[in-house]
Amino acid sequence: MTSFQKLKDRFKSLRLKLRNMIDCMLGNTYDYFLCFYPGNSGYFIKKLIRRLINKINFDDHNIEKIKNIKKDSIVVYASKNKRILDFLYYHTKLKSHELPYPQIGFDFRFFFLLPVKRLFRIFFCHIDHFVHRFHFKDAYTTGYATKELLKGRSGFVCLIEEDDFYKRFIKSTPDPLYLLIELQKGIDKSVLIIPEDIIYVTKPMRKDPGIADIIFGTHEKPGLIKRIFILLRQPEKIRVELAKPVNLKDFLSRPEIEQLDSEFQTHRLRKHIVDILNRQRRSITGPILKSRQEMTEDILTRKSLREYLAEYASENNLPLSKTHKKAAGYIKEIAANYNLQVINLARLLLAWVFKNIFEDLILNQDEINRMREKSTDAPLVLVPCHKSHLDYLLLPYVMFINNMPCPHIAAGKNLAFFPLGPIFRRAGAFFLRRTFQGAPLYAKIFAAYLEKLLYEGFNIKIFIEGGRSRTGKLLAPKPGGLAMLISAYLNGACKDLHFVPIYIGYDRVLEEDAYLKEIEGGKKNPETLKGLIHARKFLKKKYGKVYMKFNDPLSIKDYIKGKNIDLTKTSNDEYIQFVKSFGYKLINSINTNAVATPHGIIASAALNCSKNSFTKKQMIARVNIYMNMLNFMKADLSDTLLIDPENTLNAVINRFISRNFIELGDEDDKDITDNTVFIIKANKRAILDYYKNSVISFFSNFAYTAVAILELDRFRFSSSDLVIRYKFLEKLFTDEFFFDEETTCEEDISICIKGFLNEGILVPDTSGPDTYRITSQGLRQLKWFAAFLQPFFESYKTTLLYFEKYKADKHKPKDRVKKIHSIGSKLYKTKIIALKESLSQINYKNAASYYTKNGVTGSQDHTQLEYYKNILDRLIRLINS
Repeated sequence: MTSFQKLKDRFKSLRLKLRNMIDCMLGNTYDYFLCFYPGNSGYFIKKLIRRLINKINFDDHNIEKIKNIKKDSIVVYASKNKRILDFLYYHTKLKSHELPYPQIGFDFRFFFLLPVKRLFRIFFCHIDHFVHRFHFKDAYTTGYATKELLKGRSGFVCLIEEDDFYKRFIKSTPDPLYLLIELQKGIDKSVLIIPEDIIYVTKPMRKDPGIADIIFGTHEKPGLIKRIFILLRQPEKIRVELAKPVNLKDFLSRPEIEQLDSEFQTHRLRKHIVDILNRQRRSITGPILKSRQEMTEDILTRKSLREYLAEYASENNLPLSKTHKKAAGYIKEIAANYNLQVINLARLLLAWVFKNIFEDLILNQDEINRMREKSTDAPLVLVPCHKSHLDYLLLPYVMFINNMPCPHIAAGKNLAFFPLGPIFRRAGAFFLRRTFQGAPLYAKIFAAYLEKLLYEGFNIKIFIEGGRSRTGKLLAPKPGGLAMLISAYLNGACKDLHFVPIYIGYDRVLEEDAYLKEIEGGKKNPETLKGLIHARKFLKKKYGKVYMKFNDPLSIKDYIKGKNIDLTKTSNDEYIQFVKSFGYKLINSINTNAVATPHGIIASAALNCSKNSFTKKQMIARVNIYMNMLNFMKADLSDTLLIDPENTLNAVINRFISRNFIELGDEDDKDITDNTVFIIKANKRAILDYYKNSVISFFSNFAYTAVAILELDRFRFSSSDLVIRYKFLEKLFTDEFFFDEETTCEEDISICIKGFLNEGILVPDTSGPDTYRITSQGLRQLKWFAAFLQPFFESYKTTLLYFEKYKADKHKPKDRVKKIHSIGSKLYKTKIIALKESLSQINYKNAASYYTKNGVTGSQDHTQLEYYKNILDRLIRLINS
């Protein structure tokens, strides 16, 4: 044997030993890559990772988005930026919740996190591959990544990273998204891509970055030092958000995507997911902040507005420079001056104030999460009811503590006084006048400002009722603000608008004494610095609980589509009618989300007793039937009513006694029993009426039906017998109680009859279908529901007597209401009118509005006057008999 042959055999033997050693090291597979993270990093590394990750909260609403994923689906998480900590967070957190957790990090290298033994395996695997093929193994081209995904492992892909883009674009290395698209095309099961983001800084981005942003990274892409600092010092501020999964099969089946080749499908998929993540981030941080001056310049230099200003100057014979100066002055009067430092300070102050004056703030987290989800698609228009000045503060506070940007708030100019005005501006308030009549340039500038806010992506809060409700129930919607917002949408300021009806209810409002004064004809005190100083006294009292309910956001785009109307081609009258209809829909949505409080129920029972004095037994009988009807309707009840209704209602009775709303018939009574007599103090009836009105929306349809039944004056009837009177009452009280256009009165009557049958007020009659009989106790109980309408009947009767006395246009609207109030006061003193709460200027205003629209303008309208007078007199007698 030659020396060469010996050398060759020795080399062959060495190679065989090396092969055996590699086989022994690698086992049955040669698939070892740095992109796979098995989770066994070693004790100290695992402990460090767990300790860091446990600092970051993972909300339940994120779990809801992925827990119902089909088990055979392939799951890949998608992050905008490449951060190993994000991968480790989801790997650890999702694994602990037994949810699909990422193990394959596309374009990741977990070199320092893997055990030494695994690193050796990876090294030998790749050396062996290189020796045989003269290039290193790749997880994509070898099919490893695809094979692992098919086995049921989850992946993690980054969308925007400079080095990875360079490799794909210059060196033509495989794109993970391309790989996923090709995988989806070859299999039946779905590939689900779940966009995710860990938001370390929830503040909105400034347009111009500061020095700190340059050194430590921006809010959107913080550097390593900034992330570690936040993680260690302020982990509670970090937000983790998962978006709705993108079904790759559905995405590829879209007509505009299906016709593209795989490479361009990859580009569109990346753009689509990045867009989802950007919108999700904006729903938490808000849009990029511009200075007030920059917003002003953007508005005033718009071509369409410049043309309008030139036209306005020409029509009014004004110099263009003067018109420009006037327009700039209006912007200064209107515009907010959004400031994050002020908002942060306000949050601390409000937390302290609310803790002092309220027992609790009742929220539904699922409703807030749904609202946040919708805000990723389009700006939100928040539409709360308006019962207190605190509404301005409560809603932004709730949004802020739930990691949503504070909205821009439409506030009355009366709140622009020093020093609150400048503070409110910095907290996001923009100010408007009570009326735009006679100020077309102001109206145009205000509309342009709204359009700019929506274009920038800001959420806006408006009070659809115009001002605070002094009666406890919702006011008729004012179409002006809604019309401007919808017009801005039609002008292309945004792709859609989501209107969010919001109910805000209080056990007790701070302004109840002021409301009592105004309802009874007193003058409203203007908001001043002196009034602000006196407001300190409110901090010494407790006002119970606050209830906030968020209805499902309503897309204006979908609403218009559902109405099958082209608003760009409608007349001005048709457009305003559409806006009014939409406004009533929002008001009805708020009413359906209302919360019945024990204060409202007790006040209703007390005021609906036929006399000014009554026993506890009589009051509780009404309370029980009202509660039963609320349960029948599946109405939202306050938490205390759900937990312990009896003690809660007794506590409210004691509170009303301590506040002198009602008093004991016998002051020597130490214990309150069923036979204890209560007396309502005459000067407190209006306050009790305020709380009664907070729940009246639940009972208005039952009251209409009860009145219609009572008026028939017979024990046997059919539901069709009630329709005429029901429709009359619905129309009469259009501005008091708002009916749903999508529900017929026949349907409403049917529901009410079912409720009355459920309570034994009515029973089915054997004489025929849809025929009913009033039970012996039912006649009395029907009056308990009809009594809800008595104050309104008396107010409308008083208004009718005014029109009977004066000719048309004798007084201006404001003076007319004062005259009606004067007539009402005389009628109350002479006992022609029984209820002091009927002396309501708001009721008079609504009544006058109804009559003037329906043929009653003055004493000359004899026929109509007699018609309404006879009906009202008859209905009042029915309730009192």
